[in-house]
Amino acid sequence: MYLMDTRPLSLVMGPKILPAPTLREPLRVWVKAVTEARIAEADPPWEGLHGPELFEVCLRAIRAGHRQAMNRLVSELTPLVWNVARGQGLDQHTAEDVVQSVWLNLFSHLDQVREPKALAGWLVTTARREALRAHGRKPQPVPLTDEIAEAVQSPQPAPEAEVLRNERDRRIWWAFGRLSQRCQELLRLTVLAGRAEYRVVADMLGIPRGSIGPNRGRCLKSLRELLDTEGDGV
Repeated sequence: MYLMDTRPLSLVMGPKILPAPTLREPLRVWVKAVTEARIAEADPPWEGLHGPELFEVCLRAIRAGHRQAMNRLVSELTPLVWNVARGQGLDQHTAEDVVQSVWLNLFSHLDQVREPKALAGWLVTTARREALRAHGRKPQPVPLTDEIAEAVQSPQPAPEAEVLRNERDRRIWWAFGRLSQRCQELLRLTVLAGRAEYRVVADMLGIPRGSIGPNRGRCLKSLRELLDTEGDGV
């Protein structure tokens, strides 16, 4: 006689094996991003890179959410931003605030930096603007520094110091505006960044670090010659 098995079906068939739950797409993307970030942090793709190549890789990684890339970029370029802020006459505390504002500005507007080679220039421009804002002044086209002024002393005397300075500044800007774009950029960056950051300047301009000094000397010589020419025509 056949007897019906009255045991629960689960005991007869064994435990039911449920399929693994399917991750929702946003969560799947997040898990993938976290995994990739961990791999990248273990072997950062920017190791051994310098200048625009470093900036490009770091910017791409930052846009992908890699915090380590952000730290690397800040470490590389903060000295440049700091020297620009201090070069505008800010005290240490105010300069620190400006540096922080510049980086917050960048990470809030990463889409504005489309060309990695323009990153350092963007930081310099933003640092100058923030520093001038801290001073409560409107931005000027280019800061006239004593270093450039002393390098190209005006040979023409004037009865009063203020008149002399105004005339000297006018003549320097006249000559500065007639330099090649390369010389203008080099003088701006070397004066703003300081000698300690010549490596960053070299990377920005795409020239060897050892050539910064000689090129700067030639640019200052051209500036003096333009001043002499302008002086002869006065």
